[in-house]
Amino acid sequence: MPVLLFLIDTSASMNQRTHLGTTYLDIAKGAVETFMKLRGRDPASRGDRYMLINFEDVPLGIKAGWKESHATFMTELRNLQAAGLTTIGQSLRTAFDLLNLNRLVSGIDNYGQGRNPFFLEPSIIVAITDGNKLTSSGGVQDELHLPLTTPLPGSELTKEPFRWDQRLFSLVLRIPGHATVEPEPLGGVPPDDSAITPMCEVTGGRSYSVFSQRMLNQCLESLLQKIQSGVVINFEKTGPDPPPGEDETLKPGPQSWHCCHKLIYVRPNPKTGVPIGHWPIPEGFWPDTNSPTLPPRSAHPHVRFSCLDSEPMVIDKVPFDKYELEASPLTQYILERKSPHTCWQVFVSNSAKYSDLGQPFGYLKASTALNCVNLFVMPYNYPVVLPLLDDLIRVHKFKPTIKWRQSFENYLKTMPLYYIGSLRKALRIMGAPNLLADNMEYGLSYSVVSYLKKLSQQTKIEYERLIASVAKKVVAEGGIKVRDRGGDISLAQRRDFTQLLASITGETAALPLELNSKEFSGFQLAPLNKSLKPQGFRNAYDIPRMHLLDQLSRMRRNLLSTTCLLRGQDTDQLHSVPIAQMGNYQDFLKALPQPLRDADPEQPKRLHTFGNPFKLDKKGMMIDEADEFVTGPQNKGKRPGSDSNMHGVWGGGPKRRRCMSPLLRPGRAYSPPVSPAASPFRPPIAVFGNLYNPETCETGTTVQPGEILSGPLLDGPGTGNRMEADGDTEEENGLPREVELSEGSEDGGETVGVVEEQCPARYPSPAELKKVMNSESLEVNTELRALITKEIRKPGRRTKLPHFSPMTSFRCDIYFMVKLLVQMFPKTGCVIWGLCVWRLAV
Repeated sequence: MPVLLFLIDTSASMNQRTHLGTTYLDIAKGAVETFMKLRGRDPASRGDRYMLINFEDVPLGIKAGWKESHATFMTELRNLQAAGLTTIGQSLRTAFDLLNLNRLVSGIDNYGQGRNPFFLEPSIIVAITDGNKLTSSGGVQDELHLPLTTPLPGSELTKEPFRWDQRLFSLVLRIPGHATVEPEPLGGVPPDDSAITPMCEVTGGRSYSVFSQRMLNQCLESLLQKIQSGVVINFEKTGPDPPPGEDETLKPGPQSWHCCHKLIYVRPNPKTGVPIGHWPIPEGFWPDTNSPTLPPRSAHPHVRFSCLDSEPMVIDKVPFDKYELEASPLTQYILERKSPHTCWQVFVSNSAKYSDLGQPFGYLKASTALNCVNLFVMPYNYPVVLPLLDDLIRVHKFKPTIKWRQSFENYLKTMPLYYIGSLRKALRIMGAPNLLADNMEYGLSYSVVSYLKKLSQQTKIEYERLIASVAKKVVAEGGIKVRDRGGDISLAQRRDFTQLLASITGETAALPLELNSKEFSGFQLAPLNKSLKPQGFRNAYDIPRMHLLDQLSRMRRNLLSTTCLLRGQDTDQLHSVPIAQMGNYQDFLKALPQPLRDADPEQPKRLHTFGNPFKLDKKGMMIDEADEFVTGPQNKGKRPGSDSNMHGVWGGGPKRRRCMSPLLRPGRAYSPPVSPAASPFRPPIAVFGNLYNPETCETGTTVQPGEILSGPLLDGPGTGNRMEADGDTEEENGLPREVELSEGSEDGGETVGVVEEQCPARYPSPAELKKVMNSESLEVNTELRALITKEIRKPGRRTKLPHFSPMTSFRCDIYFMVKLLVQMFPKTGCVIWGLCVWRLAV
């Protein structure tokens, strides 16, 4: 995951305008946005992390760090202003410290245990400046100096402030204020001669001298190619030069390829996206288990290569690491020799115990196609250990002899102890995991290990402190200074000098104390903070004079209101939300108080329908031919007619969709508006739930949906309980109170009996009428309804009815009309459906 840190010069000189009409700071902002757009085209940019630092002091100078989002980065970039000094040295130190903040915690540097190229965090620092003189509070500087003191723990373990996977690139803006008639130079962008250029070259980067917008775009394209995963290494030649070739002439003196400061590419694994390696690059010292401290290391390892031709060694089952070198004079010279079958061994000075040059840990070799040069990293002193491992595999078949063990132990004495972990993993891959003892030490003393653990804890605390300070930074605005208008007036010039002198000598009473202006010499008045929102309900001084009466009435309304508001909001602020925050529903839920626990945990929770009131849970929904759906777990076997499904009204089918019309809701009484009686008698109206008599405004017999009213009940006015006009006879389950079962009853007989006792009936009782009707039709309707519903739910569309001959379009229309009638009036519809089936069968 590359880290891209932009260091923007915000000194006052960045306000100068170019012939394009924009300032240097505007060009710098546009360059950053253009770079991010170009980088976004690469699929590898998904893991990029952007940081932003300007020339202010810490923590104000860190605009976007480890925890800030991309939106925060863009906001801070647009809000940058050019005001201040060119403190590029302090800002660079802040940038390096910010990048190195978490390295000790993660263990990337691996101090005292060798340098692992596959443990890296590639970082690119892009500094955009105008290249003017370096200014600070101490004066003007000609050279760039980074502060030596830093609050970062563990900085003494590395000589330089940067690391080997961090590079600095600088865009020095030299765009003139007047358009020039001279043509722009063709070719690449030349480096700049400003003070930041040497720092760029030391880290492995470079500087660009930008004279036009076209050159700026060219520099941005070049920077995109520099975003590579790799580490910088110093390659230096040791020993004599190689013999010249047939067409080559030996040049006296040092050559450009003798010393190169270039990158080696560390390619990530295509499957995991993380680099994988086996062997480290040795340290520049021999590890001592008795040493209380670690010597500081250089940021870039110094690798020496010998120009003596050697044969490359690779053994099956023995892992090795291969890294490609960045194009440099060294790679060009090796490729020009056209020797892909020979190699040059590489060393690290003072890595061995008894040798200044050390033992070889790998070699440089040109590829077979002669298109690149690779660095092969092998086990330490590989010319000795690889033949031993080859004999172990081929000759001894992983059963070493005593002589072989003695040779292997002699090799271990010449190998740095921090190679034991890598060697043990390699032997496990080969199939010989028991050659090394588990109790072998790793080369660090107890004091060094304790010191590194302590540094890791301190670094973690410093990391959290800096992150918190960046998130909570407050720009300190200068107050209004109080000037002393009196000045330094001599006491002899005061009008009351004589009285003052007499009071000092004690001849008269002491004069009253006066205000001493020197006591308030540094007094300042705090200016109005425009970023704070006025809070009229807390601070009366935030209320304008013309809005005092309106605010008073608003506060009175908030005081007397019983509406539960959020903390710190009044009624007006509750609905005054910016458009950009209207959809932020999650933050609104977090601000609400914690709801109480549900009384019935088994009760299904209400579906979250924010943004879509018609949202349905499609996971448990089944749709059939009759356009009915059933939510929840489905029972594809038999369909039980439990009491919870019937509610005393339905026959035993599944729970159906609630009807939206109040006239068609089963088990619910509907009372139309009562008009004056036009005749002394009006027949009762049968509605779902109760029998309603509009003449007397009374309800009586409970009528089931789909039942057909007949008999003497229609010949006269009905009797029953008085129904309240406000609809209080309904309960929460949708059933009238008159039909609810009393405690200990099995049916509605007791309830009907109570009705009869209250008002004697002149006609057959409702219970008797209900028995007569149900005894004749209930059994037939239930059986017929179950059979027909089964036929309806069979798959297939409007082709033909099951068990019947093909019908005409007219019969199809009758068929689906009856189906709709069955849905609306289950019992009555079933009777009509049976008649239709009988008629079609005949």
